[in-house]
Amino acid sequence: MTGLSAGLAPVAIADSGRAQQWYLDDMRAEQMWKVSTGAGVKVAVIDSGVNAETPALKGQVLADEVKGDVGYHATQDYDGHGTSVAETIAGTGKGGGLQGVAPGAKILPYRILLGDLKDKAERKRTPESAEAIRAAADSDAKIINMSFTSDYTTPDEKAAIKYAYAKGKLLFAGVGNDAKTKNFVGYPAAYPGVVGVSSLDESGHVGDFSEHGDYVDLAAPGLDVPYYCDTSFTSFCKGQGTSFSSAYASASAALIWSAHPDWTANQVLRVLIDTAARDWPKNKPSNYLGYGVVRASQNVLDGKGNPGAADVDPITNEKTTTASSQSDAAPSASASGSSQASTSSSGGATSAAGSEAKSSSDSNTLWIALGAVAAVIVIGGGGFAVLRARRNQ
Repeated sequence: MTGLSAGLAPVAIADSGRAQQWYLDDMRAEQMWKVSTGAGVKVAVIDSGVNAETPALKGQVLADEVKGDVGYHATQDYDGHGTSVAETIAGTGKGGGLQGVAPGAKILPYRILLGDLKDKAERKRTPESAEAIRAAADSDAKIINMSFTSDYTTPDEKAAIKYAYAKGKLLFAGVGNDAKTKNFVGYPAAYPGVVGVSSLDESGHVGDFSEHGDYVDLAAPGLDVPYYCDTSFTSFCKGQGTSFSSAYASASAALIWSAHPDWTANQVLRVLIDTAARDWPKNKPSNYLGYGVVRASQNVLDGKGNPGAADVDPITNEKTTTASSQSDAAPSASASGSSQASTSSSGGATSAAGSEAKSSSDSNTLWIALGAVAAVIVIGGGGFAVLRARRNQ
């Protein structure tokens, strides 16, 4: 597992993590929480584990609902990454911890085998990603967050994603952080049915580490954000990565879904797309920002976004499993033996330069991508057709 941004000065936990979360003010969080906090929505966090005893996560993690082998040490975070992601989604901000974007949501923790788990006995007992994804699909979590990435696809993981998608889950993943060195396609973000999320900073710059391609669906804050420095959970570092962008998107979806509990995953995603900040045609997504920057307040506060058909994927325009039949889906079979290549967190990169974007004159708009991104849109106009084909696989 690639470590989070290294070499950055830690911020004492007494200096509240909330104070470092610039994006909460930009997204009108305090106003939104008067309408929706994400209550009633469970988010499965598939990561390095989630420490349920940090002040900001006490009462927020439903570890008892993760049963069997897949629940092995789910609340023992061996890296700090999963706890940072969980707090970004549903932290309460108590004790100087992180304030979640959707503090009323609950977390289902799944600890999987990532590169930083070095103990051989622990590695042997820790589930692969495919097993955790299937378990999350069989849970009553509405959203599955996957803040990890690999350059390789495996049959088990691909099948697990297909299974979760058929069960009506809304799946998010960071697109990866290696754009400066290789920009390989990142999985699970690139699987059909997964919403790939890229990163940008407070000024609207796309991180030059944030991988790009036709599998980028949305963009969200992911630079200069706080995360736990280590597994002592006593101090924060400031860094960047598409891990946090995925968490932000997952939490934003929870806010919308909580406000509209009868909607399906298709409808929540359609509204996220409809209300995303962009200055290019919706049918020609950017290779850097996809359909645009996530703006949950446009729906929660301003009532914008057309949910459309419950059983039509807003990206492929293809029919999906109907909401009434999702509960009748066949139970998951056990994942087969490991064929998974070592995966890495989407968390770490240190540079924030990249394609330009800037704020709109509308104070309710977070970012509208311009400049270099617009050039990419022009030369990458065929990306939509490619994306549609990929999502239909």
